[in-house]
Amino acid sequence: MNFSAAELRKLGPALAVLLALLAAGGGLIFWAQQEQRAAEQQLAAARSARAEAREKLLRIAEEEKEVNDKLAVYRRLKELHILGEEQRLEWADAMTRIRTSRELLDLRYIVERQRVLLTAPGKPANVDFNASTMKVDIALLHEGDLLAFLHDLRESGNAFYAVKRCQITRTGTAATGISIVPRLRAECDIDLITILDRAAKV
Repeated sequence: MNFSAAELRKLGPALAVLLALLAAGGGLIFWAQQEQRAAEQQLAAARSARAEAREKLLRIAEEEKEVNDKLAVYRRLKELHILGEEQRLEWADAMTRIRTSRELLDLRYIVERQRVLLTAPGKPANVDFNASTMKVDIALLHEGDLLAFLHDLRESGNAFYAVKRCQITRTGTAATGISIVPRLRAECDIDLITILDRAAKV
């Protein structure tokens, strides 16, 4: 279809408006696409930041649980007087209490000099595990007396008690019927273990 010059002049303003609208529409579409890309980038950054914050919170929660667990162990060790210097007077008091409460007829013991145990793998360099061996000689009416003695000793605290050896022998003494006579004797080697942190503040 061919337009005359007069018709083209009449269509000129409308064509100009159309071209302007097309340009504005194209510009609007381009702007919308740019805004969408920017919004998507912001959303991705926000999601990444949220994921990173969640990971940090999880790490903090795990570290807090680990600290609380270690603190609970430390407090328990402190309550038992296992941390710090060895408590020889408390050990002697515990032996006296056990002998009296269990009515043990004959209980003798000596505690050897303290020694440093072999280094445990992964332990802090400033922490030492020390042990003093207690040699016990005890008269027994029956085997249950020994188990009761070892139970009471562990419950007394003041160290971690590790039984290295216990040997029970018969005394050969016959019962007289007049008095209670121990028929057994036990000889035990028991390590009294304490933990010393040389970096701890006194």
